Parts: sequence; C-alpha cells; structure tokens
Amino acid sequence: MAEPGEQLPEEVLALIFRHLPLPDRAAAARVCRAWAAAATCSAVWHDTSISCDCELEGMLPPYLSACLDHIQNLWLEFEPSRKSSRRAATELLTALRGRTPGLRGLCLECRGEKPLFDAGRDVLDAVHALCGAARALRHLDLRRLPFSLDDALVLQVAHGCPELRSLFLDNRTLVGSVGPGSVLELLQACPFLRALGLHLASLSRTALEALAAPERAPFELLALRCACPEDARAPPLPDEAWAALSHRHPGLEVELELEPVLPAESVTRVLQPAVPVAALRLSLSGDTVGPVRFAARHYAATLRALEVRAAASAELDAALEELAACCAGLREVHCFCVVRPSVLHAFRARCPRLRSYTLKLTREPHPWRPTLVA
Repeated sequence: MAEPGEQLPEEVLALIFRHLPLPDRAAAARVCRAWAAAATCSAVWHDTSISCDCELEGMLPPYLSACLDHIQNLWLEFEPSRKSSRRAATELLTALRGRTPGLRGLCLECRGEKPLFDAGRDVLDAVHALCGAARALRHLDLRRLPFSLDDALVLQVAHGCPELRSLFLDNRTLVGSVGPGSVLELLQACPFLRALGLHLASLSRTALEALAAPERAPFELLALRCACPEDARAPPLPDEAWAALSHRHPGLEVELELEPVLPAESVTRVLQPAVPVAALRLSLSGDTVGPVRFAARHYAATLRALEVRAAASAELDAALEELAACCAGLREVHCFCVVRPSVLHAFRARCPRLRSYTLKLTREPHPWRPTLVA
C-alpha cells in the first residue's frame, strides 16, 4: 500500500479502475486530479460494459460523455419493459454515433421479457443510425435482442461498416425478416467478414458460393438458427455447395441450432453430410434420435459440442452411446433428460477431450449444472 502522500502511477490506477462499474468510476474521478486523469484515460474505457438498469441512473452526463471517445468495445444491457432503461440505451447509442475513432465492437443484450407486440423501433432505429456512421466497426452482436431484424438494418451495416469482421443476427425472434438478397449484398460489401450468424431462411446457395469465392478472406464461423416459420419453409442448401465452402475454408466451423418449429422433413433438409458442424443444439418437438445418429455418422471429424433437449428413452441413450463412440474430439455434451449410466461411461471413456458435460442419472431440481472435467 502506498504511504501517505505517495501516489500510484496512472497506469496502475487505470488497471484498477477498468474493473470498476460506472458509478464507482465516477466516484473515483471525484477523489483528486490524479485519480480523475486515470479514471478517464483510454485504457479504462477501451472495453466497457454498461447496464442501463442501474449504472446510468444518477450518472453525471458530462463525465460519461467525456469518455465516450475512448470506448472501442461496448457491451450494453437494458430491460425493454422499463422505459427509463430503454431511453438510457437509445440515448447512449445516439451519443456514440460519429465518435472518433469510433466503436470497433458492439454487443446488445436485453434482460427480462419484452412487452407484447413491442417491435423495438426505438432501439433498432438507434442501432441503424449508429451503423450508418460506424466506419471502424468490426464486431456487431445482436443475438440477444428479442426484436425482428430486417433488411434495412442489414443493408445499413453493409454500407456503413466496410471493416466488419463478425455479425450475429441469429436472435430469438418469431419472425425472420432478413432476406437472402440483403445477406448477399452484405457479403459483397464486407470482404473481411469471417463470422456470421443468421436464421436459416436468410441463407442461400448464392451466399454460400460468394463465401467460397477464391478472392474471399478466410471465413471461420457460420452460426445458423432454425426457429421461426420462415426457417421451416426455407429451400434446401445443396450438399455440393457446402462441400465447396468447406474445401475453400478448411477451418470453417458451423453451429446449428434446431428448435421445435422445425418439422421432421425440414430437419432432414438442414442436416447435410458435407456441413462441417462443430456445435449441434437439438430442441425438436419430433424425432431427436435420428439427428443424433446422423451426427454420429457424418460429423464425427468436426463435432465439438452437442446439446440435446428431449424426452428420455432407451433409443436416445443408444444414439448417444453411438455418438460417443464416433466423436472422439467432442469437448462438450449436454443432455437435458435423464440418461442411463452407460451413456455417461461412454462419453467419459471414448471422448478424451471432454471438458464439460451435463449427463444426469437421476432427476434433479433445475437448473442443471454441468460437470467440469479436470
């Protein structure tokens, strides 16, 4: 501890202050000039998390405004059912528009339930305006927004954020409003994009071909969510298009999330042998055994994580044991139904890289916690 009259170097204070929530940063800035300089330096604000439910209440606007230029990566949480929280989020997004050097990463997250029939126009309009002036933006994550995203937003991102590296639009919405045409335009306008999250209905064969183009920068992650009626009606993507994409980007990982809205015939169209599936999440209303067996036979070389939400059955246990025998590279398996002991033994014995699993032999109160493998 420093003696009275001594002062810690500004860089040490900055390392401390960067871990403080906003109200504590504001309090630190009022202690003395040295602390104020450290609390408002760029190192403190480079990566910032803000909750609009509590941290912006009582904040001094001049203090926050003076630091906005330093924020490069922002995680912003708000509660859509509270007007004050929404207003704080939209005002902050508006204030960040046109800043220099500007945001490089933005992740928005809603906490709690959104009001019924709430389209989130105020929040989405603020994101739309921000992306129109965010030339330096490289990462945009909207997965945790409960509002329907549309073509206008995607096109704004395409033409306003040419340096984009990752974009996640695979959110939990009941309506898929992003068409394949806007996604194709996005891929053409953002040549450095290497990670993309979409609803299945937003993807097309033309988009896969664009990603497989020889001049395309390395593409690493494609997250696909199948959770709305548009996804269930989406046309099949040819296996040869997937094969060409995998050949062009041998390190590509695909994450598939299949939800109850998907009928059995749609599941068959989605699960193509040539898709390099690294993570598979199954929460189907119909057959789950078939998709698990399919994964064991076709994704043995690529599958790293499996999540299953289904009713317990001897058939499902047998399918899981088959998958454990085939997928030696599996790192996570989470099954949210009771399984027989031989299933747990199979994964522990056959998957040497397993790091985390949820395999319960008896019913337990929820939430079920995963077991970590030392």
